[in-house]
Amino acid sequence: MRYGLRFTAVVAVAFWMLLAVSASAQTFNSGSTGTDGAFSPTTTTTLTLPASGVFNFTTINIPSGVTVRFTRNATNTPVTLLASGNVVIAGTIDVGGGNAGNGPPGVAFYSNAGLGGPGGFDGGAGADGLFGTRGGSGLGPGGGDAGGMVGAALNGSSGGGYGTMGGAGAPNGGPTQGGAIYGTATLLPLVGGSGGGGGGVVTPRVSTGGGGGGGGGALLIASSGTITLSGSIVARGGNGGSSDGFNAGRGAGGSGGAVRLVATTITGQGTFDLAGGLSGGSGAGAGGVGRVRVEAFTNTLAATVPTGAASVDRPTYAALPNTPTLRVTAVSGVATPATTTGSLTVPDVVLPSTTTNPVTISLAGANIPLGTVVAIKVLGLNGGSATATSTALSGTLASSTATASVTIPTDQPSTISATATYTLTASVGGGPVFVQGDEIDQVVVSTTAGGQSRVAYVTKSGRQRAVDPIR
Repeated sequence: MRYGLRFTAVVAVAFWMLLAVSASAQTFNSGSTGTDGAFSPTTTTTLTLPASGVFNFTTINIPSGVTVRFTRNATNTPVTLLASGNVVIAGTIDVGGGNAGNGPPGVAFYSNAGLGGPGGFDGGAGADGLFGTRGGSGLGPGGGDAGGMVGAALNGSSGGGYGTMGGAGAPNGGPTQGGAIYGTATLLPLVGGSGGGGGGVVTPRVSTGGGGGGGGGALLIASSGTITLSGSIVARGGNGGSSDGFNAGRGAGGSGGAVRLVATTITGQGTFDLAGGLSGGSGAGAGGVGRVRVEAFTNTLAATVPTGAASVDRPTYAALPNTPTLRVTAVSGVATPATTTGSLTVPDVVLPSTTTNPVTISLAGANIPLGTVVAIKVLGLNGGSATATSTALSGTLASSTATASVTIPTDQPSTISATATYTLTASVGGGPVFVQGDEIDQVVVSTTAGGQSRVAYVTKSGRQRAVDPIR
């Protein structure tokens, strides 16, 4: 007889906290793996953004006089800088949108639209009078309207919106609507700024309107330690392009982008430049202001921020300093694969016909207190169940093992699950932890069919939130 088994491992963590813990005990975990090492540029640097958009640094130190920029990736994701240690920004991080090109006196056989910063949206191209009289609208949720003809007059293009509305185009032939406000104060999800509209042209003149500026990019910086900002973080919208202003309209500015800082402590006296891009000239609108979010348990940051752009709170997402894991490593001596499929038709483990009940379940844990026992449950595909309790986990906190003896069905595939419940104390990462300002009561860690861990927090108010590390 061959037994097909499918495995999932679940860790249900009972979270216990003292009410009298000081603020200094509250910590935040960025989730950085540290695989990208320390980032400490000595000259102005442009980093190529990976496909994920995420850098996993140990520490970040950008000295005064140094500017760091990023090359957009293929899917134009926001920039995410994770650090397991401290972040010091005395220089400049720039994710601003690109300025648009001017409209030449002839036909431009190319786009003069400004590119959005990483995670931001492009502006609209200026019309050329040969293929159309109306420019391109700015991209993004708050993209600005394009300029174009209304009767024999020229409508101005409007600026991209975000935290505030974009500026409307001048009503030469009727006003254009400024780009809309969108997004949330929490910057979840993290989205960049929107592009400004491109300028239109009047026929039969052959000329080209100014392009619309790109929206400012989107940036997340998360540190398990302290973020010190004495320099500047730039997510400006790009400026609109100019034109002759008579036969061709000017381009509008893109909106400012988004910046989110999350850390245990945030301090310093720096600047957030989230301004919208300037218009290319009379008749076109400027971009709206972007958004900034600052989350820390200890916040002494005194920064220059555009009016209406900022919001402050405790860290929205929390993570345990040492994430607990639990997995079934073998059944009756047959090892489970490192990555499980979760398929009952193609089992993860097939036992030989000589196997007899009860079988031995081998378990491996990490960051679960020693002495914890694991509950085992077996469910048959067509019915029937069995339960058992393991031996106490032994070894070290970082790497522990246990075994359990359980009876499994002999005539059908089965699912085996493992659950460990323990009280969180200071020795295993205790202290108040919050999610969106609500104190956590329980933590549930589970492995999916693909073998990846997932974390869910249950707060004291009874809300449950599935959370990835600061994403």
